[in-house]
Amino acid sequence: MQTILYYVYDPMCSWCWAFRPTWQKIKAGLPPGIQVHYVLGGLAPDTDQPMPLELQQKIKGIWEVIRRQVPGTQFNFDFWTKCQPRRSTYPACRAIIAAAKQGKKFEKTIILQIQRAYYLQARNPSDESTLIALAAEMGLDQQRFIKDLNALEIHQELARQVEFSRRLGAHSFPSLILKQLNHYYPIGLDYNDSVATLSQIKKLYQLSR
Repeated sequence: MQTILYYVYDPMCSWCWAFRPTWQKIKAGLPPGIQVHYVLGGLAPDTDQPMPLELQQKIKGIWEVIRRQVPGTQFNFDFWTKCQPRRSTYPACRAIIAAAKQGKKFEKTIILQIQRAYYLQARNPSDESTLIALAAEMGLDQQRFIKDLNALEIHQELARQVEFSRRLGAHSFPSLILKQLNHYYPIGLDYNDSVATLSQIKKLYQLSR
């Protein structure tokens, strides 16, 4: 039976950004028999409405908490004055699916590009213009990307992944769920220590050997 580790995330989730270095170490330390599947959880649906100031303050506060709890995580707070924030992450999610259509290798590249744009460069991935610029910077076929970004099949694929993430029981991001022998096991996360998380995964994996 195939063993799968599902990584459920949103590219504009600040905790996913904080988890990234530890996640890279976890992936590198996985037993070779475990496959990693990325699943978009979809943090916030499409909207053209500006983000309320109260919510902006709340998210800025989360960034501050993360900087204290996960040392080394960087944020560029210029985003909140240079951009018009919107509570909308679905465009960025669709951009990942659209990029992957041009080659699976582009999936992880555009995730990092979106995160860097948002958290380090004060660029807004809720805006399609930002996503199109990132695609061009990556060397993607820009016209194909623009066409795919809002194609029906891309919308449908995002909806499928969001629904699947909920069936997995991933109600916060990031989430790790290990599937083996038709059982699903939520994995506890330590944002500062890959060893603790890897230990859980390996222990469950050995039970099926």
